[in-house]
Amino acid sequence: MTETKRPFELSPQELQQRLEEMVDAVFSDLVSEFLLMPMGKCFPKYNDFRDAYETLKRASKAFEDFSEAAINNALQENSRVLGVVRSILGMTAPEWAELARSELNSDVTQGSARTLDRQCREDPRYIHKVLSRYKERVENARNSGNTLPNRPKTLQRLDHLINVAINQIIKGVPADQEGFIHRLAKFDTQTGLDSLKYAASENIPYAILLYERYLGRPFAGHRDAVSELVGEVMENAVEERLRLAGVSYRKTGRAERIPRFGQAPDFCIPDEISPIAVIEAKITSDDGTARDKVARIKELETQRNEHVAAGRPSYDVIACIDGRGFRQRREDMRQLLLRLNGKVFTTATMDSLIPNTRIQELVTKGE
Repeated sequence: MTETKRPFELSPQELQQRLEEMVDAVFSDLVSEFLLMPMGKCFPKYNDFRDAYETLKRASKAFEDFSEAAINNALQENSRVLGVVRSILGMTAPEWAELARSELNSDVTQGSARTLDRQCREDPRYIHKVLSRYKERVENARNSGNTLPNRPKTLQRLDHLINVAINQIIKGVPADQEGFIHRLAKFDTQTGLDSLKYAASENIPYAILLYERYLGRPFAGHRDAVSELVGEVMENAVEERLRLAGVSYRKTGRAERIPRFGQAPDFCIPDEISPIAVIEAKITSDDGTARDKVARIKELETQRNEHVAAGRPSYDVIACIDGRGFRQRREDMRQLLLRLNGKVFTTATMDSLIPNTRIQELVTKGE
């Protein structure tokens, strides 16, 4: 039994004749990566989250003392307490910032709330370090007779977030409004602090519930946080092959503009001045996003044709793709294969990338 060929191994004529077979071949190679996600450097493992929960529970005396002082003490001991408070509140960091803005007229922005949330996840001593630096500056100012420094913006914004969270959690859910459900209508915040104390004191795995809520829908919060890393999985795979083969390449930055390219590819080989190949590397599990990514790849092929028409040398346009999203749109895959002369690679066929494209002209290492 002969092994099924892949589109990049066929001539243009063969590709036309066997197009449907080649679409099926690419689809069979696509991986449904939605079950696996990169962790990233600040993924909150359950044990770490539980330790933060226990820190908050201890500092607040099992939520009997749910005050700013108690929460700040917990935060100084473990910055990840911020994520626990946010999970009790049941909001994303930007939503929490918007609540502080509307309730307290705070200047905490959605971006600064995201940054603070991330820094507290990454470093459990982050708040302690910020506060220690501030206290040191205060002490130095006192010793030298200078004006005392203002409280850092980070701590001011943290104060606002904690203050509005305490107010909302203690207040609980207001009277029902016809046709609407309140965001705090959860078993642990429904009737204010009593609900929270009940959740923490009864035989309920509350830390586990909060952890699941923190990850969101399950894992949606983390998936959103690492969405860029998902795309980088394919870029890293391409980059690894190029490095191992000793191929010169130029990897473009996000939203970078480069000369003569209205839309920059992810890789120019060996460079953008006189490429012999350009690569777009994309992963998606969503068919709508896949449509947009296919459109980007087709635009690179259109740009290549315009360059050739203007008298510049031709080059390969290569797609390195994966994810179930690309499997949902058969016509898009037909067009992609035809316009790229079959040069569509997946994680399963990545080892065939260099031997079946003009990139092989620049190989300096290996066999």
